Formats: sequence, structure tokens, C-alpha cells
Amino acid sequence: MTVDELDDITNPRRRADVLDETAVPGPGRFTGPATGDELPMLAGFLADQRATLVLKCAGLEEELALRAAEPSTLSLLGLVRHLADVERHWFREILAGQKDARPLFSSPEDPDGDFDGATPDPAAVEEAWEAWRAAVDFSDRFTREAPHLDVSGEDAWRGRVSLRWVLVHMIEEYARHNGHADLLRERIDGTRGV
Repeated sequence: MTVDELDDITNPRRRADVLDETAVPGPGRFTGPATGDELPMLAGFLADQRATLVLKCAGLEEELALRAAEPSTLSLLGLVRHLADVERHWFREILAGQKDARPLFSSPEDPDGDFDGATPDPAAVEEAWEAWRAAVDFSDRFTREAPHLDVSGEDAWRGRVSLRWVLVHMIEEYARHNGHADLLRERIDGTRGV
């Protein structure tokens, strides 16, 4: 990329035009409230980040398991599996107290199983999406039904955590991994700007 091209893409007015050339159109993201109560705002930001992950993976099947670069096992499918486990951990195991809601794709013996086990098998891809959707559905239902944001649970890593903290943490978790997803998707098929 030349200096002039870099100037063009870093110019905010020009950046949108350049990115639109390869962008995948998506449903309205960032539609949550910008004013008002804290709970709808946090839930909206989390929904927006989840929608971003779905967009990053849109139109891909077996390609979801393509690795970032050796020796990394990072892949879009690994991110879906990882985020399903993270949702289960914070909302089911910690906040809802379901101690039997262990991770589906990783374990203490295989802490990177969510990424290492991400294979291009169509059944594995479907299993990951089903697990992720079920985890998100539970998380959303728990959040809607919670009497307030100070509902809390005990986590071995963080100690006592509130629903407020978990929502903020989940927004951060998705945002960080959506940055990884940006790079993975561009590497797969050149798609940018989603």
C-alpha cells in the first residue's frame, strides 16, 4: 500500500468508501439505546458485539476452522466455541449457580480445547453454533429476568462478581475477540469492514 493509499484509508471521510468495496452488508448493528437506564444500554452493547461476531462469520462454513497462522490455533470457529464456553461460565455457572454447567469445548486438562478442537467438519460447525446460540439465549433470559444489576455470584478467579460486571466483561471479551475475527476474516477471503 502506498503512502497516498494509506492517507486515503485513514481519512475518515475516505475510509468508509474504501472499506465498502469489500464489506459484507449486515443487519443493523449498534442499535441499542444511547441514553436511559444502564441495563438496556449494557444489554444493547453486548447484543451489538454478538451481532458483530455473527457478521464476521457470515457466509462461511468449513472456512470457519481455518487457522490464523502457525503455530496459532486461533480460528473463527474457535472463537465461536470459546465464546459459547465463556457465556456458559459467567451466566450459567457463576451468576445462576449451575455448577454442572461446565464448558463444552475446553477443560482444565485441555484449556485450549475450544480452539484446538475446531475442525472443518460440518457437524462440528453446527455443534458450535448451536452451543453458542443456546448460551446466548440463556444469558439474555437471565439478564432480562434479573431483578437488578447487583445480582451476583462467586467466581474462583475474580471473587464476588455482579451481573453489571459480567455484562461489561462480556462486552470487552467480544470486542477483543471481534478484533481477532476482523483479521481472520480478511485472511480467509479478503472481506473487511464488517
